[in-house]
Amino acid sequence: MLPALAHVDTWIFDLDNTLYPASADLFGLIDQRMTAYIGNLLGIDPVEARAIQKSYFREHGTTLSGLMRTHGVDPHEFLGFVHDVEMAAIVEDRRLVRAVAALPGRKLIFTNGDAPYARRVLAKLGLGDSFEAIHDIHACAYQPKPFPASYRAMCDTLRIDPTRALFVEDMARNLPPAKALGMTTVWINNGSEDGDRGIDRATIDYEIAEIGAWLDEILEGDAR
Repeated sequence: MLPALAHVDTWIFDLDNTLYPASADLFGLIDQRMTAYIGNLLGIDPVEARAIQKSYFREHGTTLSGLMRTHGVDPHEFLGFVHDVEMAAIVEDRRLVRAVAALPGRKLIFTNGDAPYARRVLAKLGLGDSFEAIHDIHACAYQPKPFPASYRAMCDTLRIDPTRALFVEDMARNLPPAKALGMTTVWINNGSEDGDRGIDRATIDYEIAEIGAWLDEILEGDAR
């Protein structure tokens, strides 16, 4: 293990565009279904629906949170609809499976999606048995990343010492609350929405391009 990470005993991973390549564009399919849901809910055209969708994402952390607060949407109904997508673009990643298995300590998922969807993705990747727990949007009481309360809730619920935890995420805006708790932070810079715009770079400990290669590097002690 890379000496700088020898203290880490809890490895926390985001799901979408983190454990699989952003090029798979699975979230793009979910994004389309979010737009369709809003259009059907409000009786508006796709252009207006998408504008509302993105405004809720920016203002509330997730589109779901905006819909719940503004329209009283049932989160289970919404998530069931938007996550009903084809996963043909996701394939088993044996290198990643081996690397995750080799990490010392606990391995967890922290996602703004829900656990049933996360389990489908993990099964496709060959990671179905690789993680101890999935802390999802329901477990966060619908306060999504990057709301600090969601990080504290995860640490309390799963008994995590944040100073001994590492968090990997493709959205830079979700890293500052983790850093504030004392976590080591890893940003996968793969073109996800907004990049690191407006983010204090001091809240990012490692910037990487792809999770499997980076895990191999740190396990060999070769990362920066």
